[in-house]
Amino acid sequence: METVLDAEETASARITAEKTVFSVLLALSFTHLLNDTIQSLIPAIYPLVKDSLHLSFSQVGLITLTFQLSASILQPLVGLYTDKRPQPYSLAIGMGFTLLGLVCLALSHSFAMVLLSVALVGVGSAIFHPEASRLAYMASGGKHGMAQSLFQVGGNTGSSLGPLLAAAIIVPFGQLHIAWFSLMALLAIVVMLRISRWYLNNPQRARPKKKAAVSGGVQLSKGRVAFALFILLVLIFSKYFYMASLTSYYTFYLMDKFHVSVQDSQVYLFVFLFAIAAGTFIGGPVGDRIGRKYVIWISILGVAPFALLMPHVNLLWTVVLSVFIGVILSSAFSAILVYAQELVPGKVGLIAGLFFGFAFGMAGVGSALLGELADRTSINYVYQVCAYLPLIGLLTGFLPNIEGKRKAA
Repeated sequence: METVLDAEETASARITAEKTVFSVLLALSFTHLLNDTIQSLIPAIYPLVKDSLHLSFSQVGLITLTFQLSASILQPLVGLYTDKRPQPYSLAIGMGFTLLGLVCLALSHSFAMVLLSVALVGVGSAIFHPEASRLAYMASGGKHGMAQSLFQVGGNTGSSLGPLLAAAIIVPFGQLHIAWFSLMALLAIVVMLRISRWYLNNPQRARPKKKAAVSGGVQLSKGRVAFALFILLVLIFSKYFYMASLTSYYTFYLMDKFHVSVQDSQVYLFVFLFAIAAGTFIGGPVGDRIGRKYVIWISILGVAPFALLMPHVNLLWTVVLSVFIGVILSSAFSAILVYAQELVPGKVGLIAGLFFGFAFGMAGVGSALLGELADRTSINYVYQVCAYLPLIGLLTGFLPNIEGKRKAA
């Protein structure tokens, strides 16, 4: 009798978990949307602060570098710590840092204050991304690619909304109106506290056993795993260096080459970022079905023809090509992240922190270096140089076919 009751309780718990999974994934995706909407305000207001504070392109690049480094350095440490000691309220705490940075940014009247403000937003991002990504992995029900893509699509949608909201609210009314976006941070904190309650009530999900992860892992030597991780990080470098040219300097490129207004350039940036959001969901589910290595091939190397052509076309075709680039390139990160998590099972938070952190760091370094290059040459030259970066996707050929290895095991 007790065995039957235990079986019924287990079945009931399984059904409840299945009902809970998508609500948690959607909540994580929504908070990712709010988090990245706030973060995307930083590059969106570059033309405004460049004029008001009389900044050079190099200083604009340093703003991005400060934000990205404050986010990237902490993320692996946060992931490593929460793998061992899950912190249910860490998401809300991270958003608290973002809220503080946002208010400071609205009140910033010096270059140093802007740097401090974006650093605080970066700390919030460092806490949010690895922990939220780990929760998405745990709530996936085994569909890891789908879960990461759903999580990512929220962030990329938020990134696309930032420039549009900046064009509608901040550009016409001034920097002080950034403070209105603190309402988004407060809403995110409320949702995050609800996620925290799920976290507390699901210890079996919050603390996965390492043995179970390792038993289903990929049977590769430590050397091959390390080499594969190195290749993945190089691919992240190529993707985010190229993305830095598009996110940080796309508005300047359009204004310089085609003489569009600040507000029109923000709308075009929104079109590009929305294309990223639209393409994000493709990589995860397709990777679950056909293999993540094939998705990585297509998403990075497949961008090369469009990237090489874009510096040589008119405004209409620049926008069209940027849409193709955004849709194709956006599928890469989810596939790369889940591929890496399967290479190193049992370290979901650490790997998420490492790859999110490295991605943020490369975007920051790329933005700073490209800003220096733009000051020394021209913004058009920057786009001609960056067009060759997607060719690094050829290195995908060195990655092991882990789907084949898993089946063989």
